[in-house]
Amino acid sequence: MSLPLKIGFIGTGAITDAMVRGLLSPHAAVPHVMVSLRSAETSARLAADFPAVLVSADNQAIVEGCDTVVLAIRPQIAEEVVRPLRFRDGQKVISLVAATGRPALLDWIGADVALVQAIPLPFVARRKGVTAIYPPDTGAAALFDVLGNAVECESKAEYDLLAAASALMATYFAIMHRTTQWLAQKGLPEEKGRAYLAPLFAELSQTALLAGPHGDFVEMSREYATRGGLNEQVLRDFERDGGMSALTEALERVYARISR
Repeated sequence: MSLPLKIGFIGTGAITDAMVRGLLSPHAAVPHVMVSLRSAETSARLAADFPAVLVSADNQAIVEGCDTVVLAIRPQIAEEVVRPLRFRDGQKVISLVAATGRPALLDWIGADVALVQAIPLPFVARRKGVTAIYPPDTGAAALFDVLGNAVECESKAEYDLLAAASALMATYFAIMHRTTQWLAQKGLPEEKGRAYLAPLFAELSQTALLAGPHGDFVEMSREYATRGGLNEQVLRDFERDGGMSALTEALERVYARISR
């Protein structure tokens, strides 16, 4: 499946920056990219770094000039930005608008477009991102496969569940931060704690990746929790003190927010 000849981004935040960088470096996967002037600093930086980037102050010009349009705007302002725009029937639209359902998006767009929802993560800048998309779409999948790996969801429920799981990123780093703080309180310099923890967590993630899609996380946990050992002790304390319950409850709440 060929990639779009010209892709346009309405909204120029961190994810737009990451996607554009992933698409255009180290070698360009698409010939032309248009980005909106909103967030002038980001758009100017992209234009300076990549000759293929054209900055437009007119969102309608992006819609008219691109065969694929990416809506990368905050949900709080999405309706006021999208409603005035005039899309073409059959045009590909990829929505990155969080916690916003297809019926609302299609109502705002007001045309018979090919709408795909996606959850790209910051790692797409390094072409290492895994991106959930819904519904399955070969063109969108080809685009996000360039940026790492696309996971095509067969139902809205699948998509919403992966969206909820993606909300764990900040918690992941917060666990590392709290551990670094604890080490520092016990006398270990913070830079040494970070230098130890980042590779440790990276290698654990690599172990899970190498196990493939059928890897058993429970079995991995058992392997690292030697009977009577330190890992087993921390895991049991974490479970006993409500860590697993708190995680499950947080996921349930974010899923309820996404799937409504």
